[in-house]
Amino acid sequence: MNKTIRRASVFTLLLVFALLVRATWVQFYDGQALANSDDNRRKTISQYANPLGDIIVGGKAVTGSTKTGDSSDLKYKRTYTDGSLYSAVTGFTSQVYGATQLEGIYQSALDGTDTQLKSPLDTLTGKSSDPGDVITTIDPGVQKAAYSALGDKKGAAVAIDPDTGRILGMVSTPSFDPSKISGSGSEDAAAWQQLAKDKEAPTVNRALKQALPPGSTFKLVVAAAALEDGLYSSVDEKTHSPNPYKLPGTSTYLKNESASAPCENATLRTALQYSCNNVFGKLAADLGKDKVRATAEKFGFNDAKTDVPVRAGVSKYPSKMDDAQTALSGIGQFDVTATPLQIAMVSATIANGGEQASPHMVSQVTNADGDAVKEFADDDSTRVVSERTASQLQSAMQTVVSEGTGSNARIDGATVGGKTGTAQHGENNSQTPYAWFTSYAKDDSSGKKVAVSVLVEQSNAARSEVSGNGLAAPIAKAMMAAALKN
Repeated sequence: MNKTIRRASVFTLLLVFALLVRATWVQFYDGQALANSDDNRRKTISQYANPLGDIIVGGKAVTGSTKTGDSSDLKYKRTYTDGSLYSAVTGFTSQVYGATQLEGIYQSALDGTDTQLKSPLDTLTGKSSDPGDVITTIDPGVQKAAYSALGDKKGAAVAIDPDTGRILGMVSTPSFDPSKISGSGSEDAAAWQQLAKDKEAPTVNRALKQALPPGSTFKLVVAAAALEDGLYSSVDEKTHSPNPYKLPGTSTYLKNESASAPCENATLRTALQYSCNNVFGKLAADLGKDKVRATAEKFGFNDAKTDVPVRAGVSKYPSKMDDAQTALSGIGQFDVTATPLQIAMVSATIANGGEQASPHMVSQVTNADGDAVKEFADDDSTRVVSERTASQLQSAMQTVVSEGTGSNARIDGATVGGKTGTAQHGENNSQTPYAWFTSYAKDDSSGKKVAVSVLVEQSNAARSEVSGNGLAAPIAKAMMAAALKN
């Protein structure tokens, strides 16, 4: 063979080898990427070729699947039992608009493509498994109590088991029915457009995603910081708090809602009982922003990775403030924001003796046979404040309910502690304030506990009637009573 033919042969072999490499790459790498692409119609057809697995609440499925009954190549679509009641938990699965919340996070388990559901043979052949189920921690009684009590108010509510971190209830209003957007027909498209245009944003989970000024509920964090730092040794020690309190470096005075409240030099117990702004404004200024922020962050503020397993919005305590702004942060204003979940975590931590159990609303993911393929522990907890500090705050919160501003949360046969909050809304508080209430309850006979947080963003109440005790505390009471009853 002469030199020219030999070179041509080698070059041809290299081209064949390159072609084989490229074909292998496309077949096994690019091919898988294309198969997994959300734009691949075959993936959607496969996903809805069979009924999906279910999301379980209280032992019963709150989701389902039904045949589309039309000429579509998507044979099944998602259905929801009491969709509006559970939408803040389930989210939605739509043939057109994707999936959110638990439906999105566990989509592969619910449609049977999760590798943990597959046998070794199925893994090799690429065959889909029978779909699995998602078992939630939600208590249907607590969920219904929250949804009913919120009614037509705009707001959110969260209930947590302080000992385990299990989320017992999560409601966001106004809500929506996911069944109306689960298909691909014209009615589903019209329902989606209506949701998209709704200024109240019913698809937003306010309990998890919407961080707003927490108002006086944040005073619990400031009180914890003062006790942990040793600024005051007891909730019954008198503070050094002039009334009204002049914000540092300004000519502005921080006043209290009630001029007759005994807030001058009040103890922490009295200051929480009457929600004394002068006390907590001065406490925050005396501690300084760094110490308050450190305690807030122990409770979960500024954490960008709070997953329950849905990623929660960030509750913020600012890092850049002057002394006057630091004082305002002490009453949950300035740039302090919190989600209802975060404020519920504060009360749950106090109720649990200063330990914070990681909040979660899924206990298991199971395969088609009911065997757990994923489990979420209830004993994952972190020490936030000392047991002594927690005990002191429990006692003060009980006074708020038994003698102070949280009287509407009292429950016969249970020890209840709480904190009201009314947060300014709009420039110069020009809009209707936010009404907050956070609390915990312990059944006097069984010892069972629950912690809750309620936010009412908007209601039909007159501005003068907006208060944490008037609007939010009755909702918290209904949730706590349901939790203890069940």
